[in-house]
Amino acid sequence: MKEDTRTDKERKQGQSNSEKHGIKVYTTPSCPYCHKLKNWLDENGYVYSEYDVSSNREKAKEMYERTGEKGVPQTFVDGNEIIGFKPSRIKQVVESQ
Repeated sequence: MKEDTRTDKERKQGQSNSEKHGIKVYTTPSCPYCHKLKNWLDENGYVYSEYDVSSNREKAKEMYERTGEKGVPQTFVDGNEIIGFKPSRIKQVVESQ
């Protein structure tokens, strides 16, 4: 695992932003990119809600109705849909709010 070299202020800012923006991540246990995404979010101090769409049909339906896509990971930040493992896009959306 990568060492977290951010300052306390940077960590608090990341947590503050992600809590304020309600990051939601839709995943499955067998998805390697889902694991990469969650590791990246954890390493960068983002707080998020995770939904396993392989065992939660309601959340799977919600995800599909919103994007028309069944693939994971899917990340939602303040109405922005990010499909796939795109950490730079997540960071951009969170920081622009």
